[in-house]
Amino acid sequence: MTAGNAQIGQIVRGLMLVGIGMITFPPAWLSADEMPWIAVSKGKPSFESNPGGRPFVPWGFNYDHDTDGRLLEDYWEENWADVESDFREMKSLGANVVRIHLQVGKFLSGPEQPNEKGLAQLAKLVALAERERLYLDLTGLGCYHKQEVPEWYDTLNEAERWKAQATFWRAVAKQCANSSSIFCYDLMNEPVVPGGRRKDGDWLGPPFAGKHFVQVITLDQKERPRPEIAKQWIHTLVRAIREVDRRHLITVGLVDWSLDRPGLTSGFVPSKVSEDLDFLCIHLYPENGKLDEQLATLKAFSAVGKPVVIEETFPLKCSPAQMIEFLDHSREHATGWISFYWGKPVEELRKSSSIGDAILAQWLDQFQQQGPVMQSPRNEK
Repeated sequence: MTAGNAQIGQIVRGLMLVGIGMITFPPAWLSADEMPWIAVSKGKPSFESNPGGRPFVPWGFNYDHDTDGRLLEDYWEENWADVESDFREMKSLGANVVRIHLQVGKFLSGPEQPNEKGLAQLAKLVALAERERLYLDLTGLGCYHKQEVPEWYDTLNEAERWKAQATFWRAVAKQCANSSSIFCYDLMNEPVVPGGRRKDGDWLGPPFAGKHFVQVITLDQKERPRPEIAKQWIHTLVRAIREVDRRHLITVGLVDWSLDRPGLTSGFVPSKVSEDLDFLCIHLYPENGKLDEQLATLKAFSAVGKPVVIEETFPLKCSPAQMIEFLDHSREHATGWISFYWGKPVEELRKSSSIGDAILAQWLDQFQQQGPVMQSPRNEK
């Protein structure tokens, strides 16, 4: 290669990391096609790319099931072309993060036995994310379809179940440790520490739309403070991950009723359980007439002093216009937002005669338009 060509090559590599108003050249050890790693910013509750230190604002989709309600692991082998197409569609809609939900039964063959077939397919998904330059929020330990939860898993006691869960995360983290396309590991979707005693094997919350999104981490409180149980559970799983991966961010997806206040609470009080977490996630669906109340909840999460990502949000109980209003106000306390994509392209949704499809198409259009706004620097008052 001539000196002139070498110089041109360096410029091209630099342009791949271009920022607003400046060009940042990668260090010699970062290849032109490698995605920057994501880290928590030093001294402030936000994220940045490493190297370079450019601000990173998570903006993307939960990719949890398709239009027929099938979970990703139900079709990601025989319908892999659909997964590839969906990733391209999410990228075209402005996403930089895709949240993937991994089921226990697909990644554990036994309490101490990782499922190598599932891990191999996960590696294929990580490679796809790298090609499309999309970061993955890997949420684990899913038991969304009760009939697919292994019988042996539900018969374990608390200590045995936590040990199996540590095996799950150690295997997943080992598989993904060297990929910069992983935004974070989310330990579990909506875990709860119940008060009192539950019957043996009763690990799942009530179903919603045929899926069990809430899961308990113990069946017997045994006079222990609920946040202490949550904190110890987090510590156990974080320690397992850090045995094989000391770099990727770790969080847990919390229900909005996790604060220590009168009424319903999950036991995962943010201020009491977040020590081992790199940032906090809240699942928050805006409702008509409750904007102030929900923003107050979000503010309480942010008071911990760590970045807060609204990991699930969608105009389920409000109009798309009201959803945009909520997103705009939430920027004061959150630094990332993840909505939903279920595998039907926007153009197909527009052609549908279904009212639900029309609403979803409208929201995805607004999501795409809102992306640059949400990822731009916020004007401080």
